[in-house]
Amino acid sequence: MPYHIHFGQDDLLRCRFAVSPLWETQEAVRTLKRPDRHGYHPHWLRRIRAAGRGLDLGALWLLMPRRGHSPDFLGPPPIGPAAPFDEEIAGVRAADPEAARDDMARALACTPGAADSPKGRALLADPAGAVQELADALEAAWHALIEPDWPRLRALLEADVAFHSRRLAEVGLGGLLPELDPRLSWDAGTLTVEWREEHVRHLAGQGLILIPSVFSWPDVISGFDPPWQPTIAYPVRGIAGLWAEPSERTPEALVRLLGRGRATVLASLDAPATTSGLAHRLGLAPSSVSAHLAALRGAGLLVSRRYGHQVFYECTPLGIALVAGGGVAQGRD
Repeated sequence: MPYHIHFGQDDLLRCRFAVSPLWETQEAVRTLKRPDRHGYHPHWLRRIRAAGRGLDLGALWLLMPRRGHSPDFLGPPPIGPAAPFDEEIAGVRAADPEAARDDMARALACTPGAADSPKGRALLADPAGAVQELADALEAAWHALIEPDWPRLRALLEADVAFHSRRLAEVGLGGLLPELDPRLSWDAGTLTVEWREEHVRHLAGQGLILIPSVFSWPDVISGFDPPWQPTIAYPVRGIAGLWAEPSERTPEALVRLLGRGRATVLASLDAPATTSGLAHRLGLAPSSVSAHLAALRGAGLLVSRRYGHQVFYECTPLGIALVAGGGVAQGRD
């Protein structure tokens, strides 16, 4: 069923990208209960197994139906392009209890028997206490599940934003939106999302927030009823190499050709990345990564592009061919 989002002239000027640690935390909690998502994150699941056992996520899971409404106040639209988790969770704690109660009641109604369960009744009976309980659970989940890997996750998410910001400049909003995911289509000022039920939303000058997401993958998630700003979370680019360790992604033939350090850096650029992001992911000193990047760029294997205060590096076609060929670029006579 389609979800139609109608843009006015002002909305075209008020669309923005954002990266949200709170969103990733909420979706990581949901992923633990979604076996269909587990195949995308085996390394992460192994790493957090012990920490996850120490979390009490029952109340959050009760409000995360497999299909249907999830409370908007638990994962509100990001307040800025890259707000820290502390600021986002403060917004959750400040939620209006009565509005939160209505939000929770809608979510509980999507799972038969949830509203009449002991925990469901307790949440609805004391919405102010429920808001704080749920915020505490999200904060504990952030520290256990996401914070240790946040530099790696943030680097991938920011690289996605940089890539699509460049595409926005090249093809415009109408050309960009369908590129984010095949389930999005654009026609004459209307964005259509493949959805569970038919729904229509007029942006009315609010614009649209676009969030790349690791743990929503491969789903497209849309919604947020008034007064929340409409938001779409879409699958981030480059997830295939997110959890791979350097030794797993670097062909030995490429190592023999370029040396271990340069080969590892080149093979890790399956998506645009910054020097600091690569250094953290690969466990190398930023100065070493910078030297490798300079050498690879000088050899024509990658290019650099500046976005604001950050410089992102990505492979050229020759660099892609070398990695794909294990260190041997195929040519024609």
